[in-house]
Amino acid sequence: MRLRGIEPADRRTLIGFDRESLRDGPPQFDGYRHWAAHRADHIEPGEDLHLAIETRHDRTLVGSLSTSQPKPGTFSYGIGIGPQHRRRGYADDAITTLLAYMFGHRRFRKCEVGIYGSNTASLALHRRLGFREEGRLHDPQFLCGGAQDLVVMGITAEEFASHQLSRTR
Repeated sequence: MRLRGIEPADRRTLIGFDRESLRDGPPQFDGYRHWAAHRADHIEPGEDLHLAIETRHDRTLVGSLSTSQPKPGTFSYGIGIGPQHRRRGYADDAITTLLAYMFGHRRFRKCEVGIYGSNTASLALHRRLGFREEGRLHDPQFLCGGAQDLVVMGITAEEFASHQLSRTR
């Protein structure tokens, strides 16, 4: 897996992922849509990142991610993987790479993400990556036929470094 800037040609594929997700059944709402990643054609220091996720061997576009900076020293992100590419480790690799970059090179101190409670795969992935649940917010919007809880998860730079060290042992 590798991360790179979003290119105009990526738009059709990323929007297609959203359509495929809708055909597969009720969408998994993560507070993020692939199309949001198309807002930037370049990245300036201090700006949010909008990145494509692609395979190394044949450079197949498998998803995208986007960051935001809600408060000083803290960042958050949204990630989407195309339905046919899920459960192959791309999200794990992309998130780990992003965390290493944001903590190591951009010197952020904490990452927070919001995941809808019905998205059990994403919740499990984030727990495996060392995130801990920090709270739940009841979302008054009705999605997929009912109200959703937004699970707020977080990890600090120190927790990430410790978790990475334990993963290599």
